[in-house]
Amino acid sequence: MSVAQNIASVQKRIASAAQRSGRRSDEITLMGVSKTFPPPTMREAYAAGIRVFGENRVQEFSQKANAVRDLDEAEWHMIGHLQSNKATTAAEVFTAVDSIDSLKLAEKLNASAEELGKKLDVLIEINVGGEAAKSGLALDSGELEDLLTAAPKLEHLEFRGLMTIPPFTQDAQEARPYFCKLRVLRDQIAARRLPAIRMEVLSMGMSHDFEIAIEEGSNCVRVGTAIFGQRTRD
Repeated sequence: MSVAQNIASVQKRIASAAQRSGRRSDEITLMGVSKTFPPPTMREAYAAGIRVFGENRVQEFSQKANAVRDLDEAEWHMIGHLQSNKATTAAEVFTAVDSIDSLKLAEKLNASAEELGKKLDVLIEINVGGEAAKSGLALDSGELEDLLTAAPKLEHLEFRGLMTIPPFTQDAQEARPYFCKLRVLRDQIAARRLPAIRMEVLSMGMSHDFEIAIEEGSNCVRVGTAIFGQRTRD
């Protein structure tokens, strides 16, 4: 199947999952995770309606950025772990960073965005499964509270919500409790009405489990394989 056909199929699945959960499909953003795929393939996705793209590595996207910069309506989101020493480049090439996992990184990004005279949308990444091999703040992390408290001083970052990658399981249903945990955390933070913190985005769900994520409240699903096919490298 072509990229356009794959996108149409995913959109139908999104619509069905939204209907099951009493929601509208237009409330849910379909992000095309284009890591490892070349600009011509990204252009195919854009032509088929994708406007939000996710990339995992700063260096890789930096090498592709000029070739897709003319796609005026596209947003470029960093969704992989970001080292603070690459924050300056990330602030230059990305529209948003969806993987803030420390106050140090947020401060570095804020300083870089200030130098560039721009504002960056950001999401806070939460490690819902407590996996040592994964980045993200723990659900009950003191650093999460520090980050929420510091947000008003980080004037060049727009905190828009939360992101997570649950533990991988063959059965997508097993991800449901993790998605539920993130939704509960989002609701708790939103109820506090903290200054400079918006909790409008709940980014969770990938190719194998995005329908479950939507049922649990996700409004941004990050889909790579189901759109672009299998990758030849990570």
